[in-house]
Amino acid sequence: MSTPQSQPQPHGGALASAVRKIKWHVLPLFVVMFIVNYIDRVNIGFVRQHLSADLGIGAAAYGLGAGLFFVSYAVFEVPSNMLLQRFGAKAWLTRIMITWGLAAVGMAFVQGETSFYAMRLVLGAAEAGFFPGVVFYFTQWLPREQRGRAMAVFLSGSALASVFSGSISGGLMMIEGAGKARACTAGSGCSSSKGMASVVLAGFVWFWLDSKPRDAKWLTRDEQDALVANIEDEQRQRDTAHTSAKPSAWSLMRDPQIVIFCLIYFSVSLTIYGATFWLPSIIRKMGHLNDFQVGLFNSIPWLISIAAMYFFASLAAKFKFQQAWVSCVLVIAAVGMYAAGQGSPVFSFVAICFAAIGFKAASSLFWPIPQDYLDTRIAAPVIALINSIGNLGGFVAPATFGFLEQKTGSIQGGLTGLAVMSVVAAVLVFLARMEPRHGKGQSGFVVKTKRVS
Repeated sequence: MSTPQSQPQPHGGALASAVRKIKWHVLPLFVVMFIVNYIDRVNIGFVRQHLSADLGIGAAAYGLGAGLFFVSYAVFEVPSNMLLQRFGAKAWLTRIMITWGLAAVGMAFVQGETSFYAMRLVLGAAEAGFFPGVVFYFTQWLPREQRGRAMAVFLSGSALASVFSGSISGGLMMIEGAGKARACTAGSGCSSSKGMASVVLAGFVWFWLDSKPRDAKWLTRDEQDALVANIEDEQRQRDTAHTSAKPSAWSLMRDPQIVIFCLIYFSVSLTIYGATFWLPSIIRKMGHLNDFQVGLFNSIPWLISIAAMYFFASLAAKFKFQQAWVSCVLVIAAVGMYAAGQGSPVFSFVAICFAAIGFKAASSLFWPIPQDYLDTRIAAPVIALINSIGNLGGFVAPATFGFLEQKTGSIQGGLTGLAVMSVVAAVLVFLARMEPRHGKGQSGFVVKTKRVS
C-alpha cells in the first residue's frame, strides 16, 4: 500500500521545492506574528509590581486578570476558526491582528481591578482563533512529515517573544521611570506602540499571505500540482478511516480521543503559563535586580527552549513514534517544575530553565498527533476546540498561583501541582492515537451499516 511519503514520484522534485518555498515565504511571517501576539498577551508579567504599586492590584487580582484572557479566548476560539475556514486565512488572520492590536492599546487605559479584568477579556476575544488558525493552515500547506518541524519553528515565536519582551519591557520601564508605569500597563507592553505594531503588521499580512496553495503566485504550476496532490492524498487516506457522513460538532464530545487531546494540551498550557506569568517574580527574589536585569534573566529559559524545540522535533521526525517523544519531554518538564519548588530562588530559576526544555518542546511535538487523527472535514473547529480548552490552563495557572501566594506567601504548592499534571499528561499521551481505528468513525464508536431486508 502506498503512503503519502512514498507516492509522489512524478512530482518529487516539485514537492520538495514547494516545501522549501513555503518555509521561507510563510514561516518567518508566522513567527513574527506570534512574537507580536505573545508579547501583547503575557507582558503583564513584567509590570506586576507596578500594577500593585500604582493601581492597587494585588497578587490574587493579578492572577485572576492574567487568567481571564483565556476565558474569552476559549469561548470565541471555535467560532473564530470556523469563520477562518469560511473567509480564508488571509482575510481572517488580518482581522484578528487588527482587533488584538487595538485591544492591546486599550490596556494602557486600565484604572483599577474592574477595568483590568474587562480589558483582559476583550484582548482574549480579539486574539481568539490565531493559533489554531495557523495550525490548520499547516494541514493545508505542508505534508505531514514537515508539520512537526514547522510547528517547532512557529512556536519559537513565543519563546523569542519572551526574550524580546523581557529586555524591551525592562529597559523601557527604567527609561520611563516608575512614575510612568501606568503607561506600561498589562498586555499593551510598555507603550501603546506595541499594540499598534500588530495593526501595522496586519497590512503586511494582507498583501503577503495566501489562503490556498493555488493562490500562491510564488509557486510554479508544477509545485502547486505536486503540493495539492500530496495534501489531497493524505486527506483521502484519513477520510476513508472515518464515516461517510460529515460528523457533527456534538459527536466530537463523545470521542475519547478528543477528550485526551484536550487534557494533554491543558496540562502543557498549564505549565507554560504558570512559568510565563510567575518567572519574573521568581527572578526578582534572586537579588537586587533592576527591571532590565530581570528582563535579561527572563530571556534565558526561552532561548534554551528554542533550541530544544527544534532538536526534539528533528529527533521525532527521524525516529518516529511521536507519542514517546511527547511523553519524554513532559517528564523533563515535571522534573524541572518539581525541583523549582524545592530550593532557593537561584535554584528555582535553574530548574525552570531545565523545565522549559520539556514544556516548550511538548507544545510543538503534540500538535502533529491530532492533525493526523482528525477528519479533515471538521479539522479546523476541532483544532480550535482542543486549543481553547487546553488554553484554559492559562486561566487556571495564574489564578491558582496568585491565590496560593496571597494565602500562603509561597507558590511551592503550585509548582508541585504543575509537575504532577505533566506526569499525568505523559501517561495520557500513550492513549492518544495518530490514526483512527479501522472501522470506527470520528465519534470513536464502531460504525454500523444499516441492513436492507
